[in-house]
Amino acid sequence: MLNRSVQPQIVDATDFHLHLKPYEYFTLDNGIPVYALRAPEQEVVFVEWVFFAGNAREVNNMTATAANYLLKNGTKTKTAFAINEFFEFYGAYLNRNCYNETASVKLHSLSKHLPLLLPVVNELLTESVFPEEELGIYKQNQKQNLEVNLKKCDFVANRLIDKYLFGFTHPYGRYAAAADYDALERDNLLHFYSDYYINGKCILFIAGNLPDDIDSLLNKNFGALLCNRQTPGAIDYNGSHESEKNHLVINDENGVQGAVRIARNFPNRHHPDFIKVYVLNTIFGGYFGSRLMSNIREDKGYTYGIHSFLQNHIHESALVISTEVGRDVCEATVAETFKEMKRLCDEPVGEEELDLVRNYMIGSILGDLDSPFQIIARWKNYILNNLDENYFNQSISTIKSITPAELQQLANKYFQPDDFYRLTVI
Repeated sequence: MLNRSVQPQIVDATDFHLHLKPYEYFTLDNGIPVYALRAPEQEVVFVEWVFFAGNAREVNNMTATAANYLLKNGTKTKTAFAINEFFEFYGAYLNRNCYNETASVKLHSLSKHLPLLLPVVNELLTESVFPEEELGIYKQNQKQNLEVNLKKCDFVANRLIDKYLFGFTHPYGRYAAAADYDALERDNLLHFYSDYYINGKCILFIAGNLPDDIDSLLNKNFGALLCNRQTPGAIDYNGSHESEKNHLVINDENGVQGAVRIARNFPNRHHPDFIKVYVLNTIFGGYFGSRLMSNIREDKGYTYGIHSFLQNHIHESALVISTEVGRDVCEATVAETFKEMKRLCDEPVGEEELDLVRNYMIGSILGDLDSPFQIIARWKNYILNNLDENYFNQSISTIKSITPAELQQLANKYFQPDDFYRLTVI
């Protein structure tokens, strides 16, 4: 029994030896790869079907997002109401998400209900019909949401900064207009569904308390799909970068708040500097105790929160600083942001601050390894980015060993003001 009269030993997170639990791998009869993680502690299971059906594959804007959303809104034998009622009856949660390169269907449920739920997921992936009525409701709702969101400076800023970084013709720079929703047609959705779901490429990720016969159960329900019989074509990542780096957009003449975005293009995870810059970014603006938070929130009181991050894209990335501040202090916020960049260029990071950040980053990773669902999500991220366990080990090693001199060198390489787009939306 735990002796609560004795204080537990305090151990730095950096002293832990972190290990990424390995997955089981097998393929279905049709070649669909399955990555499985067994965790019998709780009677729950998570399944994710990942299709290479993101917006980068579409011809007409918003087709991929609409097709992914409406997967759950009607099949040849079930209405949208019946589908939702079925999953709710079993206490299951079925969600859809569409990204740039991929789209997914995610199922959370009790393990014992999995044999009953999988046949209905199969039906969604093979017999969705995209009813005109459901499409009409979707278009109306999306246009109403867009109209409301376009009044918000942060929403407008997020759209525009990606367009400046990558170009509107690039998959990462595209965004929706009301006319795009008006142009959505059922036939186009059916063609996209046929090309990228019924006949597309699929990868399966599953974690939790898995039945002993999980391989045969998945094979029974998905081993005969037409997936993986053809390789998706190459994506066109060409885009025209905005030449002008400074932008001011008046979105609301009477608004009292502004959205500030400062960003630059950056390579993807395969670049040797990516993990190191991830550490640098954490110091700069990647956690609550970062320099940006200390200066712009705690010292100046300009904002409730400011953060910087590396975008989670497959082909290329971007380093982005994001905040919402009072309209009258937008320019001052931009100036203070570049001031913090210059400090990192001119002065090496102190050992005490670096140790704090090391412990924070290792502790965050340690927390992410606590749940089988989070572990399989990390594996999914690695697999879709053509990475392996070595990337995890390299990340841990870099966090523990990077030096102040290396961080200063990286700051001078990547924190040059002329490389950044500066957008203020008020």
